[in-house]
Amino acid sequence: MTQVMDRPVRTTPRVRGAAERSARRRALLEWVAVHALGVAAALFFALPFVFVFLTSLMSDSQALSRDLVPHTWEWGNYRSVLHTPGFLTWWRNTLVYAGLGTVLTVASSLPVAYALAKFRFRGRNLSLMLVISMMMLPPQVVVIPMYLFWAKQLDLSGTLWPLIVPMAFGDAFSIFLLRQFLMTIPNEYVDAAKVDGCGDLRTLLRVILPMAKPGIAAVALFQFFYAWNDYFGPQIYASENPGAWTLSYGLESFKGAHHTDWNLTMAATVLVMAPVIVVFFFAQKAFVEGVTLTGVKG
Repeated sequence: MTQVMDRPVRTTPRVRGAAERSARRRALLEWVAVHALGVAAALFFALPFVFVFLTSLMSDSQALSRDLVPHTWEWGNYRSVLHTPGFLTWWRNTLVYAGLGTVLTVASSLPVAYALAKFRFRGRNLSLMLVISMMMLPPQVVVIPMYLFWAKQLDLSGTLWPLIVPMAFGDAFSIFLLRQFLMTIPNEYVDAAKVDGCGDLRTLLRVILPMAKPGIAAVALFQFFYAWNDYFGPQIYASENPGAWTLSYGLESFKGAHHTDWNLTMAATVLVMAPVIVVFFFAQKAFVEGVTLTGVKG
């Protein structure tokens, strides 16, 4: 009677390498299958930006052709755009409008949102309903009386102040978003601060403000993007004064002056979009966290 002994099977390096490659290939296919929809959506949104960027680096003649990739990378197109008379002025005006407007909106909306979220007073629900109703009011409804007030009564037409000053009195959407976020902060923190002798303002600055940074970041980004891309407001108030134009309105004039120079138009478009993309790239974590937490409870 013969006895069969089990012996371990030795795999060669070639067999192990083939197995590892097969496992990696299978993992890659599984990742593609799971994330196929996300990848398709990312390509759908990214390809127009890639097309604009590549076109901005083409020569004048190639920009009018069907080529998709530049033959020579014309980085001088960006220098030509920056040297366009008025472009840096539009850039400065946009920074002032977006930056100052964002600061004023956050500073004026946070106390109102804090009162609606943490104070108990008669008419609080009615006040909240008024804020929500203001969100439903289209800005075009009040544009004529507002223009008559700023242009005829205060003589501020041709400037950006009619767009900046109202931001110091709060924004309905910002108040609502901040109120929803502040509702997620337990009231025990406020009660503990008041027991320690803090007033309402000190509680807001020392306790609520550090805990509300994600919500404030979300509101600030929303307002910054709105002001940076605003075309309707500068067209109404600043169209008669080229020195007060913003990038969104000035880009329309630039496109009209260079309607055949698509490479320069695309370069100007990239310069207008770049700050927004950079700001969102560095602040996306706080932005997503702030927007997500505003819907926990209300």
